[in-house]
Amino acid sequence: MTTTELNRSGTLYGIGVGPGDPELITLKAHRIIHCVPVVSYLANADGYSLARDIARESLGSGEQTQVEVPVTMLMCKDRAIANRAYDSAADSIRSYLDQGMNVAFLCEGDPLLFGSFAYILDRLENSYTVEVVPGITSISAAASAAGRAFGRLAENITILSGRHGDERILEVLISTENVAIMKPGVQRPRILRLLQEAGRLQDACYLEHVSQSEQKIVHDVSTLEIEPGPYFSIFLVTPVHTKVNRWGD
Repeated sequence: MTTTELNRSGTLYGIGVGPGDPELITLKAHRIIHCVPVVSYLANADGYSLARDIARESLGSGEQTQVEVPVTMLMCKDRAIANRAYDSAADSIRSYLDQGMNVAFLCEGDPLLFGSFAYILDRLENSYTVEVVPGITSISAAASAAGRAFGRLAENITILSGRHGDERILEVLISTENVAIMKPGVQRPRILRLLQEAGRLQDACYLEHVSQSEQKIVHDVSTLEIEPGPYFSIFLVTPVHTKVNRWGD
């Protein structure tokens, strides 16, 4: 695309809407969502979108017609299916950008931290002007909800997917003071076992649906049921700061 064509095209916004509480949407995100002519977001097979639900009070007020472009995404492990959905979404978004219309893609949490917007960005960033508006992450919201400092002084922090194998998760739990294990979901029983093997059960806190009405916090994970949990969940592992800090000063 030439510079002239780029200037005539709309701008693609990747908007982080935060973890669930609509009041955690930033002022910048609210302003853009309210003003753009086109809003896109992931939706499940029933048409429900958590990102849209979070941003519902920020959507256009009816002063102008706001087009909504839901992207149906099935919960499955087949990346080919997911990639086809992102391809289709990119094509739909492209059609509006080419008309000079700005498009906001809504994403839970932050758009580029385990965010779905990364896959839209891969497909469109070289052809259009893109602006990313960061959002409050589930990690930040979880630390606040649990009342846990996530990193002090020279402590290290590792963000880890629950999909990693046992060896990698154990290595991180043993070597790193602060660990966020994202979206453990069906891996919850295995993560609990690995926390015990690493001697970090007492350091761990488990949260589901952070900042949402169904939020759940378990400070003593040894009491947690040994069964799969929901997709939107997180383990926070932080040192227990007592008079003797085993991680050193």
